Amino acid sequence: MSTAYTEIELDISDDVATVTMNRPAALNAITPTMLAELNDAFAALAARDGLRFVVLTGAGRAFSAGVDLKALGERELVDGKVGDILDLPARAFIERIETLPLPVIARVNGFCFTGALEIVLACDLVVVAEQAKLGDTHAKWAIRPTWGMTQRLPRRIGIAKARELSYTARTLSGREACALGIANVCVELDALDAAVAALLAEMRPNSAEAFAAYKDLYRAADNHGLADGLAYEAATDYPFSETAARLEAFRK
Repeated sequence: MSTAYTEIELDISDDVATVTMNRPAALNAITPTMLAELNDAFAALAARDGLRFVVLTGAGRAFSAGVDLKALGERELVDGKVGDILDLPARAFIERIETLPLPVIARVNGFCFTGALEIVLACDLVVVAEQAKLGDTHAKWAIRPTWGMTQRLPRRIGIAKARELSYTARTLSGREACALGIANVCVELDALDAAVAALLAEMRPNSAEAFAAYKDLYRAADNHGLADGLAYEAATDYPFSETAARLEAFRK
């Protein structure tokens, strides 16, 4: 299945949906239209039966270069913010990634800067090309983060290293991003699709119901301290229908 949009593409094959940011001439720079389409696509995926995984990527040479500052035109950026025209739909999209009861895998094929990196940090797993370039460049443009960088990046790599990357606006290779813990897997660009497919194949035998529970519980781990997280894990129930059949097959 393929669904038509103007700035993204949505393709569904068997149990995998692939969402592609599709402005390659602009390095998939993020616009209000793109964010509206991403929100629409993820809302549709949440309501669709039969899906187990979502892959988020970019067309051409980039995952995404970040916010399209040119698309803002003459709009004045007040106090270093890109404004609600982008902030509100971007935060809504990131919330959709985190609450979608399916693993979301970022396939980072190329440039991934600033707002795009904030989106990647919300994904469950990250597969990156060695040739990719990633960085937090807010400080370079005298812009402040508003999509979660200061909360998610330290949780991923530690506060000292997060400060270093943000203050220097340093560009990382895919290999460096993987070594820091931003990405899970790093391969050559021409092996990127195979690496994503291998990860999906490794996960596919496991329970989708367990994935949904894990997503919620790991989100609680990010959002709460240890004591509150342990209490949440102990007190929260999830619907499981596969357990008996899986255990019976194991016992035979």
